[in-house]
Amino acid sequence: MGAAQAVDLPPAATPAALAQLDATVERVRQQFDVPGVAIAIVKDGEVVLERGYGVREIGRPGPVQADTLFAIASNTKAFTATALNLLAEDGKLKMDDRVIDHLPWFRMSDAYVTGEMRVRDLLSHRSGLGLGAGDLLFWPTTTYSNEEVVRRLAKVPLKGGFRDRYAYDNILYAVAQQVIETVSGQSFDAFLQQRIFDKVGMDGTRYNADHLQPGDTPAVGHAKYDYTDLRTVAPLTWSNAAGAGGIYSSAHDMAKWMNVQLAEGKLADGTPLFSAKTQQQMWQMQIPQVVPTPAVPALQAARPNFAGYAEGWSLSDYRGQKLVWHTGGWPGQVSRLTLVPEQKLGVVVLTNQESGAAFNAITMSVLDAYLQAPATDWVAAYAAAVAKSQEKADESWQKHVAARDARSRPSLPLSGYAGTYRDAWYGDVSIEHKGGKLRLRFGRTAALVGTMTHWQHDTFIVRWDDRSLNADAFVNFSLDPDGKVREMRMQAVSSLTDFSFDFQDLLLLPVTD
Repeated sequence: MGAAQAVDLPPAATPAALAQLDATVERVRQQFDVPGVAIAIVKDGEVVLERGYGVREIGRPGPVQADTLFAIASNTKAFTATALNLLAEDGKLKMDDRVIDHLPWFRMSDAYVTGEMRVRDLLSHRSGLGLGAGDLLFWPTTTYSNEEVVRRLAKVPLKGGFRDRYAYDNILYAVAQQVIETVSGQSFDAFLQQRIFDKVGMDGTRYNADHLQPGDTPAVGHAKYDYTDLRTVAPLTWSNAAGAGGIYSSAHDMAKWMNVQLAEGKLADGTPLFSAKTQQQMWQMQIPQVVPTPAVPALQAARPNFAGYAEGWSLSDYRGQKLVWHTGGWPGQVSRLTLVPEQKLGVVVLTNQESGAAFNAITMSVLDAYLQAPATDWVAAYAAAVAKSQEKADESWQKHVAARDARSRPSLPLSGYAGTYRDAWYGDVSIEHKGGKLRLRFGRTAALVGTMTHWQHDTFIVRWDDRSLNADAFVNFSLDPDGKVREMRMQAVSSLTDFSFDFQDLLLLPVTD
């Protein structure tokens, strides 16, 4: 275990139950196969603990420490929300301004939504877009610029009514990035550095993987290739959707960020980063969420009475306490930051593996220690939830297998499916017939290239060359009366595939000269 730069208060200031934290984290690492974890806990304005566990990369001795950098992914959203609110405090915009007041060329796929979309709406997941809509414009890494991503939003379909219901998206945070740059006259990375990182004292925090500096010791992400084999993955960079996720930070720096949040915007020296009124606004619910039934009975104690989304923050409750929190998901790295405002308590868990169960089990164990909750084995509870998820995915696959007509053949020779297909918002996807095989390639996404194998009738499965993606997809062709391909549709094969692979939203039409 690497524990450099560990910080602890005297035992009297720490709940007795927290003494089991080291053992809990090691159980988590073993149970969920997580190479490295970094944790920071703050209470009443002080750092109770900041510590690293395990290694930055499997097979190498470098330990995770308090200053080890991790991709915090969607925990970036709170920084984006803060940036917009700082501009509002500067008088350069209002949170209820129309987006088109600042970006006249901004368009949604519906004219009414275009005209009524407010700056605050960009942060609240209530636009009518579907879950993860448009994510393929930047996930995995694409060659589109931030402006190109935002312009392509005009063709991304809406799935619900405007401000009707919650559906998590990333792409509107890419729009927020454009607004910040346009209004401030600065690049987004310069704004974050000068107005937030430097003021908070987050000296080790970086804008994204491309901004890592000599001497930085970032954690390396890990994924289960084909859901089984734990290996390293290359870093992902989201310069074109940086407002949604991309910041690299450490437990040490995130402890400072949590203390500013819990102090209603005050910095360590007592000066304001933002006002208490702004803090209240950022934590005010903008859209309610459905509270789902727990996946397994063991998680019943964690079920909130309410849930909703504010501005870059999730809201819920636990044992009578309001929680302000967020998670971050990234290829190879996931995290969670949780604040309990009434207790002046904050905990952040950064990991270098794709296991939300890991950060949840650790977070809930820390909350229980401070809230003097009845003992719950959160490691076992989340392990049961993981097993349930895998069981559901297996059942779903078996249904596909049972419905398959394995004796069927494609309607066309393989060459009949080859060609270029175009989706209105993503762009071009090509299929090449070579060596008796079909190869599918996304034109602006280097990682999305794979071999297609026949499944049944005019449906194939594309298996990506990069097996860390865990995003193989069905590819279904519809034919016109003359036996030519009319359109191509896709959907993820596994229910475990990350929602950012929004293949189901593509409508790929043959490109004809």
